[in-house]
Amino acid sequence: QVQLVESGGGLVQAGGSLRLSCVASVNIFSINAMGWYRQAPGKQRELVAMMTSTGTTNYADSVKGRFTISRDNAKKTVYLQMNSLKPEDTAVYYCNVGRLRNVAAGDFASWGQGTQVTVSL
Repeated sequence: QVQLVESGGGLVQAGGSLRLSCVASVNIFSINAMGWYRQAPGKQRELVAMMTSTGTTNYADSVKGRFTISRDNAKKTVYLQMNSLKPEDTAVYYCNVGRLRNVAAGDFASWGQGTQVTVSL
């Protein structure tokens, strides 16, 4: 089973930027889709950005134009660049990798520990 470790979260003021990283234990990004998700307190986990194995990206409307997903196959890492952060972006952010339909639905049996992003006014 692939292990995923998220990092890069922190406390940032509104309008600031953060780059999240998700390192995989094995290199599978070239053959699988990947996604970044977030879960705010009291809310369901939601997909914010995804990338197919061929590099096509898709974003939630709430983050379009502000967030960018990318990957470095050699480093077994997927990134989420977050700019113009807003307080409503505050959440624990997770990544996951798998079949496109699973990524799109967030349908996974296991998740990593996530990384906390807190955006203050």
